[in-house]
Amino acid sequence: MERYFDTHAHINTEPFILDIDKTLEEAINEGIDKIGCVGFDLDSNKKALEICKAYPNNVYAIIGLHPCELNGLNDSHLNELEQLLDNENVVALGEIGLDYYWDNIDRNIQKDFFRKQINIAKKKGLPIVIHTRDAIQDTFDILKEEGLDNIDCIMHSYSGSLEMAKEFLKLGCYLSFSGVLTYKNARALKEVASYAPLDKILIETDCPYLTPVPFRGKTNYPQYVKYVAKEIALLKEISEEEVSNQTYLNALRVFKIKEGGSVDE
Repeated sequence: MERYFDTHAHINTEPFILDIDKTLEEAINEGIDKIGCVGFDLDSNKKALEICKAYPNNVYAIIGLHPCELNGLNDSHLNELEQLLDNENVVALGEIGLDYYWDNIDRNIQKDFFRKQINIAKKKGLPIVIHTRDAIQDTFDILKEEGLDNIDCIMHSYSGSLEMAKEFLKLGCYLSFSGVLTYKNARALKEVASYAPLDKILIETDCPYLTPVPFRGKTNYPQYVKYVAKEIALLKEISEEEVSNQTYLNALRVFKIKEGGSVDE
């Protein structure tokens, strides 16, 4: 039987937050057993925790300060984040990293917050979820410099080259694939998914963004993570059941979630 873990979803934002019960009921009915609810600023982090409290065995919080949301923030905001990380439903710190595409936050500030959040994750023993856009080399360099000795690292919606993928895998990172993998012009990314070991792959929607084919251009939903699994299965010439179950187990392992749904202390 297939079971799915959408490891990266923004169900703490609109439109999902307007009727979160309906959103989760539809996802669970479609076999999406677990969802990583991802924050990006202090408000969305708190909303993620609220959802987790209501759905403790289906939704898990991944909270952090996104590189595009750092305007006006300082160490006091990092201290507040650190306190939120002690919540029992938090399974990772993210999404954090570097974003040079929008270039609305000074790059040195981004790097400083990135390093500080990596070190908070080490202190808490939490895996990190990485956002990188037009900054993949700097992202890799910082991860390598800071070291990932005692924490796992997930490259969220990986979109880099095969060469860089090999470097991240050498660091021990997991590669997470989103609906982008289903796009016809994603030839380089399909090559990465074909190469990556199945036990180092995660699947995600990043909903409401990055909607897979055949729904591209419309709102993305957690249940659409199935189309990512289907694409990986086609690329690797294995069953969709094998992909869904292995990526599910991978997510349990990286997030330290027991089979029954509870989080390891």
